[in-house]
Amino acid sequence: MNKKIAVVTDSNSGITQTEASKCGIKVLPMPFMINEETFYEDITLTQNEFYEKLESGADVVTSQPSPESVMKLWDEILEDYDEIVYIPMSSGLSGSCQSAIMLSEDYNGRVQVVNNQRISVTQRQSALDAKLLAGRGMDAAEIKEFLEKDKYNSSIYIMLDTLYYLKKGGRITPAAAAIGTMLKLKPVLTIQGDKLDAFAKARTSNQGKSIMINAIRNDMENRFGGATADNIWLEVAYTRNKETMKQFVAELEEEFPGFDIVAHPLSLSVACHIGPGALAVACCKKIK
Repeated sequence: MNKKIAVVTDSNSGITQTEASKCGIKVLPMPFMINEETFYEDITLTQNEFYEKLESGADVVTSQPSPESVMKLWDEILEDYDEIVYIPMSSGLSGSCQSAIMLSEDYNGRVQVVNNQRISVTQRQSALDAKLLAGRGMDAAEIKEFLEKDKYNSSIYIMLDTLYYLKKGGRITPAAAAIGTMLKLKPVLTIQGDKLDAFAKARTSNQGKSIMINAIRNDMENRFGGATADNIWLEVAYTRNKETMKQFVAELEEEFPGFDIVAHPLSLSVACHIGPGALAVACCKKIK
């Protein structure tokens, strides 16, 4: 008899609580400290409230979920399920993955923590993939192994509208931020596996978009076995700029006809490091 497997991720995946209940995935809300008060993404803090606080100069700090909140969620789920596949955000971007791995050691193999270096829309896709694999009869350990082997089959490019938040978070030097701001450069960053790295500098957002489109096409063709709709999930993420996002989706639909492109707001724990106005394109190889 197949085991009953629960798929759990955190709100860095961009999966809202409403969407989670529709697709049968559990989502742990990430905590934020805003002016020393704790808020939980999508529970006590909406996207709009977050950006209002960020833009008003509030001190916004991401935080790891407490061990108690993680274990409480797991314990509740294990009353109804045999095993859990837990997919936290990339271990390269937060310590919450390592913490979860340590906590899972007390669960006799019933909780499998996936360290597959995903974030935002690619983390969301991992959770959906886990659901698909559970439906095919895999147990939690097999799903973990599959997803970790699959981890480099995804790619993200992000164009920033401002360098202010990277500078504020100490991710770049104030001098680099000042030069970039003076020249009105649009930096394009990339996430490949566990690191957020500089990829290119664009003079205009149109140039930035074409850099991202060329980069993602190159990845599909040279790393993931072909730029075709039956092979690749194509995704867009954005921070508080819905109109720009819609325009970008339309451009991608022209560049990649036949692809079913999904667009979601970037999770707030990424947004607090890069600020509003960012635009990202991502792809994941489909599970055959």
